[in-house]
Amino acid sequence: MVPMSSSVSTSHATAAGLCNFIDVSPSPFHVCRTVSVQLEEAGFLRVEETEAWPTEPGRYYLIRGGSLVAWSTESDLPGSPFRIVGGHTDSPNLRVKQHPDLESAGLQMVGLEPYGGAWLNSWLDRDLGISGRLSVRDGNGLREVLVKVDEPILRVPQLAIHLSEDRKGVTLDPQRHVNAIWGVGNSPRSFLGYVAEREGVDPSSVLGWELMTHDLAPSAVVGVENELVSAPRLDNQGTCYAGTQALLAAVENPTAVTPVLALFDHEEVGSMSDRGAFSDLLTTVLERIVLGRGGGREEFLRTMAGSICASGDMAHATHPNYPDRHEPAHRIELGGGPVLKVNQNLRYATDSAGAGAFALACDQAGVPLQRYVHRADLPCGSTIGPITASRTGLSTVDVGAAQLAMHSSRELMSASDITAYSDALAAFLMPSGPVSA
Repeated sequence: MVPMSSSVSTSHATAAGLCNFIDVSPSPFHVCRTVSVQLEEAGFLRVEETEAWPTEPGRYYLIRGGSLVAWSTESDLPGSPFRIVGGHTDSPNLRVKQHPDLESAGLQMVGLEPYGGAWLNSWLDRDLGISGRLSVRDGNGLREVLVKVDEPILRVPQLAIHLSEDRKGVTLDPQRHVNAIWGVGNSPRSFLGYVAEREGVDPSSVLGWELMTHDLAPSAVVGVENELVSAPRLDNQGTCYAGTQALLAAVENPTAVTPVLALFDHEEVGSMSDRGAFSDLLTTVLERIVLGRGGGREEFLRTMAGSICASGDMAHATHPNYPDRHEPAHRIELGGGPVLKVNQNLRYATDSAGAGAFALACDQAGVPLQRYVHRADLPCGSTIGPITASRTGLSTVDVGAAQLAMHSSRELMSASDITAYSDALAAFLMPSGPVSA
């Protein structure tokens, strides 16, 4: 048996790194590409689900649509349990309808609809670009084309205050009030044709698309002493970035576990898809890992019984202007370290064993731990934690990093928290310390 060291390596996560990650990843498909580039630079090989599974120890990843799973079997110890960091790649936004071309009041419009729990007012009066993917005819088959238009082509204008009934604001109808202006004239041009031509694709060859808007203002480190990160999609690209950096740290310091990063699409709309947390994606990958190293069904079940997942998502910091909306005995501070999320009605999956595992990881990483409880008289949100726990039977703990303005088009977190969060996740993936050669 290889001796274990008590030290834990930290990740290389930084606020500047997070900003760059977010700015090049406007859609779940771009998140997967960004993560895959970082993984391949660290020696990971892409695996296709339709091909034979690798049997040699190594670093691997796969992509299914807007979801990604990565792992390392370099420890190559029989029966090694899994240590999993989970997260999600999608964020609330406005998405393009299937028949987007509209005209109103002499203006060319693009029909949009909210995706997830988008805080609609925050999307008004912003310069918006377009991202996503096209499914394009290629001979007798299909190919995927990623779309990223980082130009201010769309804008959803606010109603003038003089036209509001009480000058206190308006209630937005998601059917009528979030369509975007993109030109002047009474004859709508083809928005899909424009996007296809921008990507060098014949518009007639486009057979399917998933297109969404994104705020073009770049992510930034802000505050009088650069203490804060202002960015879109912190929920949940904060975890995607921190988890990737944690996995990269863990594979350089292998332990007697198999570290796994699982990033799912469609969390914001319930995870019920072919690649969401309700799908077979994670369970299938974990079973094929065990089978690939010579184990059978019995070994897979034993391995799962000894494994644990940290479901990572962002957490509500106590809002300084609305402290009454928070549980008074559980104040969460920006810059206060990672957050352990607990809900007695299992909107979060955390139990005492999971809480202990993550608290120990924070202690090993040398970072403080905060404990979040939602007000009992307000409905509590949820994440992939309870879904993962019930679908896989894995012991699961819900964790995150504190932020303000969750589900706004632009959110806010502490610059120091991204490093602390990633370091804690890295320690979670290396529970016994690195293996000595």
